[in-house]
Amino acid sequence: MDIKQFLESKTDAYNRPAFIAEDPISIPHRFTAKEDIEISGFLTALISWGRRPAILKSALKLMHLMDNAPYEFITQHNEKDLKRLTGFVYRTFNSSDLLFLVEALRQVYLEQGGLEKVFENRFRETGSVKGAITGLRAELLKTTHLTRSEKHLAAPEKGSAAKRINMFLRWMVRRDDKGVDFGLWEDIPPSALMIPLDVHSGNTARQLGLLQRKQNDWKAVEELTGKLREFAPKDPVKYDFALFGTGVYQQPGYPR
Repeated sequence: MDIKQFLESKTDAYNRPAFIAEDPISIPHRFTAKEDIEISGFLTALISWGRRPAILKSALKLMHLMDNAPYEFITQHNEKDLKRLTGFVYRTFNSSDLLFLVEALRQVYLEQGGLEKVFENRFRETGSVKGAITGLRAELLKTTHLTRSEKHLAAPEKGSAAKRINMFLRWMVRRDDKGVDFGLWEDIPPSALMIPLDVHSGNTARQLGLLQRKQNDWKAVEELTGKLREFAPKDPVKYDFALFGTGVYQQPGYPR
């Protein structure tokens, strides 16, 4: 079995509905309306570090605080509604960060046409997902915020691997018939996506000889995604399932 066959087999093993239940993508799968999927997915992705059970518990709590109607809450909340969010905390993400993002997303949806429109416009302007991520960050940070909140929005231009936002983009952009990713955003091609690199996928990639760089930073994202495009030019990040799933559930078992 060569590396591509290994990646394809592991992708088939993990890119299936059974993968959803234990993964943060299960949160946006609770919704059917496009905007609810986007907002729940974005907020869940932003707190997706640490143990997955803890991520899911906090994301479910957040959806409950928003009456399980995230788009309506974001666009129609009042001061009384916002008081419910006081005290929310997940690791270093606290209620001040959340309140900032609620207001920033309100501006994005009411004045900028929504997350999809902002991403697509920045992607069109810059020609890259890196540029689109940087552009969205700049747009969100126009809203009054504490300096501490900036660390929760990835800055790939400063070297961040931007794992969480790349994961969110995978959810929104990738299209296949497996029932995991949503494929709601049609004007960003899956070929342009970048791998959501974390400790699990990074370790697996290095063991397979796909990644030489030791740091999990944006340069590593570019290196690994470039390798994956050699195997699947039109959909390189489908192998996120293989790399992450193998890293979490088993050892690669592939001789270098």
